[in-house]
Amino acid sequence: MASIASLTLDVADLTAARSFYTEAFGLDTRLRLRASEEPSSGFRGFTLSLTVSQPATVDHFVGAALAAGATSLKPAAKSLWGYGGVVQAPDGAIWKIATSAKKDTGPATPQIDGMVLLLGVADVTASKRFYVEQGLAVAKSFGRMYVEFETGPGPVKLGLYRRRALAKDAGVSPDGAGSHRLTIGGDAGAFSDPDGFAWEAASPAVTV
Repeated sequence: MASIASLTLDVADLTAARSFYTEAFGLDTRLRLRASEEPSSGFRGFTLSLTVSQPATVDHFVGAALAAGATSLKPAAKSLWGYGGVVQAPDGAIWKIATSAKKDTGPATPQIDGMVLLLGVADVTASKRFYVEQGLAVAKSFGRMYVEFETGPGPVKLGLYRRRALAKDAGVSPDGAGSHRLTIGGDAGAFSDPDGFAWEAASPAVTV
């Protein structure tokens, strides 16, 4: 079963990005950063989510991210599925911090339970077929709307969402151009998917 071993974000200021991800989420050892000046504008076509145990922990991470320089896209709030908020890091990456719990069971703790990469794609059915051919196994599928793949031994879950729907969920315009500024490392090998997301062969390096 193919899985994701690492995520690399291309950033303009490597030192600033390292500082942000350490202060905001404590991801200094869980996320790879690479200096790059590739042009990119607007929505980059993906979001990263941190799943946590309770609303107080969502508030903790959202507050830490804003204090470290992030911009609020959607303030943390209750919804039908739980509680969560969306921020944009100084490097432009969009992060959602969420929990399925609606009530706190204790004090907030800086504990991340999981990480989810959602790719906004033009055709969910076609992209699903492509990834299955690369060796990924489908865990959940909701027609042309959403697909979630089996995690396997990797620490990052992967899902496909329609680009416009993903942008709406993140609170941004779906318009964007240029580099995704993201490289996905996994054991499926090196390739680019139908929407231009780049994969590279990588050994396990991310732990959650």
